[in-house]
Order: sequence, then C-alpha cells, then structure tokens
Amino acid sequence: MLIADALLTQVGAHVRRHLKCKTCAIISDSNVAPLFAKPLNENLASAGFQPTLITIPQGEKSKTLEQAGAICDQMIAAGLDRQSFVIGLGGGVIGDISGFVAAIYHRGIPHVQIPTTLLAMVDSSIGGKTGVDTRDAKNLIGAFHQPALVIDDLDVLKTLPRRQFNQGFAEMIKHAVVADPKMFQMLQSWDPDSSLVSGALALQSLIKHNIQIKSRIVAKDVRDQTGERALLNFGHTVGHAIERAGNYRKFLHGEAVSLGIIAACAISVKRAGLAPNQCDAIVDLLGRFGLPTGLPSKFPRNKILDAVKLDKKFEGGKIRFVVTSRIGSAYVADNVTLADIREALQQL
Repeated sequence: MLIADALLTQVGAHVRRHLKCKTCAIISDSNVAPLFAKPLNENLASAGFQPTLITIPQGEKSKTLEQAGAICDQMIAAGLDRQSFVIGLGGGVIGDISGFVAAIYHRGIPHVQIPTTLLAMVDSSIGGKTGVDTRDAKNLIGAFHQPALVIDDLDVLKTLPRRQFNQGFAEMIKHAVVADPKMFQMLQSWDPDSSLVSGALALQSLIKHNIQIKSRIVAKDVRDQTGERALLNFGHTVGHAIERAGNYRKFLHGEAVSLGIIAACAISVKRAGLAPNQCDAIVDLLGRFGLPTGLPSKFPRNKILDAVKLDKKFEGGKIRFVVTSRIGSAYVADNVTLADIREALQQL
C-alpha cells in the first residue's frame, strides 16, 4: 500500500518491485481514462512493461458478467496470459470489476489497484472483495482476490467534483461508528470545505487511518465467515437496496450508504439501545459533508424493500443486520425484522 502525491509518475518502478510480469491490462472507464490512462501507459512502457488499455463505460451499469467477459475477450486478443497482470484505474466500480477479471482470468492473475476516488481509497480497494452485479442486486457474483499492490495518488483527488469527493466520507463515518469513537470526534471538527492543497497532509493521515481500521477488521475474517468482517456492512444492506431502487442513477454509492447508515441507526435505537442523541450526532455529521439524510418524497420505497430481500447478507432467509449500540462499536443482530427495515425507510 502506497499513499503519497505524484505516484502515477512512479507506477512502473513500484510495480516492478512487486511483479516480474511484463504484459498487463489497464482497465479504466470513460471518465477516468482520458485523464490518467495516457501518462500511466507511458510510465509503464518506460519501465519495460507492455500495457493494453481497456476502457469501459463509466458507472455501475458496467459492472456485469457480460462486461467482465468482454474485458477477458480483449485481454485474450491482446495476447495476455497467466504471466500477465491487471491494473484497475478508477473508482469502486473499476476496482470491483478489474479485480473480478483478475480473479477469473487464467484462474487468477495479479491485480494492482490504483483508486481514483476517496471512497475507493478508504474502502473498496482494501480487503480483496471483487465482483459484479446481477439484475436484482449488487455483488452477488464475485471472488476474494487480494491486490498485489494498492497505489493511492492523492493528486488524482484534485480532479474530483465536490459531490464525488464527499461521498468518501460516508465510508469514513461508517468506520468511525463501528470501530473508532475518537475518529468520529475528529471528523466532527473536520472542515468539509478545506481544500486538498491546504489539507493534503491531514487528508493523507486520515486515509491511512481508515485503511488501518478496515485492514484490522478484514484480517480477523478475510473470507467474511465469522461475522467480524460483516461489521463493515453497517449501512450497506439498505444502502445497496437504495442504489438498486434508484437504478444506480439517483445516488452515488457513498450517498446511498449515508442513507443506509441513517436507517441502520434508527433500527439500532430500537433494537440495540443506541442513544437517540448519538443517532442524531451521526445524522448531523453525514449532513455536514453534504451527504443525503432523507429520500425524495417520490422515491420508490417499495422497491428498496424488494431489493433488501435479495441482499447477500441474508442467510437461510434470516436477516443478518449490523447495528450499533454506541458510536465506536457494532455487532450483527439477529432480532431485526423486515418490519423494522420498512419503518426505518418510512422515516427517511
């Protein structure tokens, strides 16, 4: 894991220290590739690599088995083999699908993550979960495939629109709620409008701290089997369902997670004894970073509940729902009902 400025100009040298392969696929999307693919391609070539750029349409709609197959076809046509590797250059969607392709191509080749959003840096690039969506729900098809290297270049964040940048704080607030009350307090004093230029060192430290939180949780339950890693799903059962109900167009992932966190907090007050004032503090903090705290009046709430029922965190028809009893602690509850979720959605 590397976190610093100007890393895109050094990718070839850093990858060379970890991988001996020569050929690689750079998988990116139609928004990110025009900004960063050319200099990355040139840097890799100058370091002796033979890169092939594969660009897919931006957005969650590209995260499908069909698109993964099309990427594999292009890799085959380019002559990439089991001695090749994959670079994912983009946000969470690209990280998920490039990692999935790396996991299945020749039964598994190395994956290098170069996340270009704050959300991907602090969350989706860590932990080795890869996957694609089905028609009904997110990430139902996937594989665990740990990246060989993650490169976080802080300079790329300067190109993000404010809305894209802020969605990363939803995952940071989630980390604070489930594992770190001191970071929650620190985020309460963070200036959401501070520029990357004036706050670069503080942001680097914050990103590193969030990576450490997620890494510690993942290390206890790498393959999501004991329930430890499930804590990272706080807000995601409802958040993913909101994304699906909005056809992946209404909300960014972090925005949907923000709403999912609020629903989870409402359920936590009822089922886990979360103090109402702590619930209010969480909602207020999400709002400070420009994240949504309520659904539009005409949003199809009935579709959210339908999508919730297909969530992969349901096992044997039983709901595994992450709740918090206090800021800094969380657990998987077995007493949450669909009626509780429906009530929380009505309050959004």
